[in-house]
Amino acid sequence: MQDRRSHWPSRLPFYYGWVIVGIAFVTMAIGVTARTAFSLLMSPLIDEFHWDRGLVAGAFSFGFLVSAGLSPIVGRVLDLRGPRVVILCGALFTTGGLLLAPHIEQPWQLYATLGVLVGGGANMMTYTVHSQFLPNWFVARRALAISIAFAGAGIGALGLLPWQQSIILDQGWRASCWALGLLVLLAVAPPNLLVRKKPEDLDLLPDGASAASAAGGKQKISNIVDPDWAATEWTLERASRTARFWWVVIGYFCALAAWYAVQVHQTKYLTEIGYTPISAAWALGAVSVVGIPGQIILGGLSDRIGREPIWTIGCAGFAICYAILIAMEHTPSTLLLYAMVFAQGFFGYALTSVMGPIVAEIFEGPHFGSIFGTITVALIGGGAAGPWFAGVIHDATGSYRLAFLLIIACCAVSAIAIWIAAPRKVRVVAGRLPRK
Repeated sequence: MQDRRSHWPSRLPFYYGWVIVGIAFVTMAIGVTARTAFSLLMSPLIDEFHWDRGLVAGAFSFGFLVSAGLSPIVGRVLDLRGPRVVILCGALFTTGGLLLAPHIEQPWQLYATLGVLVGGGANMMTYTVHSQFLPNWFVARRALAISIAFAGAGIGALGLLPWQQSIILDQGWRASCWALGLLVLLAVAPPNLLVRKKPEDLDLLPDGASAASAAGGKQKISNIVDPDWAATEWTLERASRTARFWWVVIGYFCALAAWYAVQVHQTKYLTEIGYTPISAAWALGAVSVVGIPGQIILGGLSDRIGREPIWTIGCAGFAICYAILIAMEHTPSTLLLYAMVFAQGFFGYALTSVMGPIVAEIFEGPHFGSIFGTITVALIGGGAAGPWFAGVIHDATGSYRLAFLLIIACCAVSAIAIWIAAPRKVRVVAGRLPRK
């Protein structure tokens, strides 16, 4: 007999999906900050151990690549055991890495703790994992809900990074690792015990309808455009044989190459063309802040007009950002700096709100986690390739200009690829459904 207590969320006066979104918001705020805080630790680590800058920075990249290799496995575990197991393991790995980091003496220990444990653990708590189950909870407001959850990353950067920096300055980097590790353990792990993979696990339906009321109510208008495609049980093997799968892979790889290339090289580029280090650092932080309303507004808009237009707007935001950076080389100005930050943050960061919905609307089903986990390899691969590609071109030519022009072309390829993948031809968004 099924335990009735497992269905207590169905008796709440509001939809439990918003509890899931709230937990995701907090998890994103702390999880993303735990990974981003590596940049604050670099300087004290180099000062204390006198290691090369490339060796220390390599720990972050190494953890990123390890997590990319594990993404298909993580997706499979999420399909079989649900998100709680994945997120709680991520919280424990991150906590362990941060609590062990103060005992670092050798480079391999840096790579094992702040690299693999923190970097890999954080990826099990953030964008890619949440994109694999949050779409299950909403249909009509799918991207809006995801964008609200992901806005937690920006809030975390605003509140937690200055807190971490103050601890480093007052008590040292070891104390900051301990504080952040305990925060992850105490603020992330307990609430995620309440997370479930899909509303049906709690006798609910997406968007808040109960199973009982839905059975006795009017027939809901279907959002399925291609019944044959939607009726297929998409396994990873079957999905990978379709052109749509590979167009999504291409689109995501190119978009993340653009995203991370500017994130890694922007500060150095701005200082080289005449901006002060303070202005360059402000610009990097301001992008995350501007991204919060952009994600929510454009994510919500995608529920009304479709995923492809918003993906195109996001790609255009990065393309405009790179075009402005090229222009700033000849005409540096505060106005152009503001415009670059706005294009990158408000428009570009909106990509996160539709990453999950695009794949969910094409390959929705019991194996969605495995499919998205494999596509995540392209996401993370693009994030690793973009900065490397831009750096190699700069080293060869002495300028970022050619790299930026080629990445603008990548933005165009990404937008075209998602239009060809065409989630709108499988399932239409709620805003495009005929009114009852």
